[in-house]
Amino acid sequence: MKPKEIQELIDFIASSGLAEVNIETEQFKINVKKYPNTAVKAADIIMPALPQVAPQQVLPVAQAPAVAAPVAAEPKASAPAADTANLITIKSPMIGTFYRSSSPETPAFVNVGDVVEAGKPVCIIVAMKLFNEIESEISGKIVKILVENATPVEYDQPLFLVEPK
Repeated sequence: MKPKEIQELIDFIASSGLAEVNIETEQFKINVKKYPNTAVKAADIIMPALPQVAPQQVLPVAQAPAVAAPVAAEPKASAPAADTANLITIKSPMIGTFYRSSSPETPAFVNVGDVVEAGKPVCIIVAMKLFNEIESEISGKIVKILVENATPVEYDQPLFLVEPK
């Protein structure tokens, strides 16, 4: 996480009314606590040392059967890279949980092959128990859905690839 992103997160938490937030990933751990009548009191960031990061990156390589297929597929994917150059990415405007439909009983907002218009909802991102309907900023055809349903997403994470009209 970049310092600017951390500061934006702290500012967001300060204005949200939350008293404490803990975020932990493989790369970092953030603990932000807000005390009454003060700004954000503490932000502890623990980054693992470089030697600790290297084994985590080496671990998937040790699992050769799981990694071998995608690595072999990448050179083949380089030929259609020219095809994907004209695609536009719809990105997550916030941190939260990605959902393809408004409830488990309803169909997904969009599927691969669907044509979307600018302003049409494409998904929902739930953040702090608020359902945020994400609308397409462009008109075009959904080529690929990059995120699985009910998974966490980060700010600016690619969600959909769209072939513009």
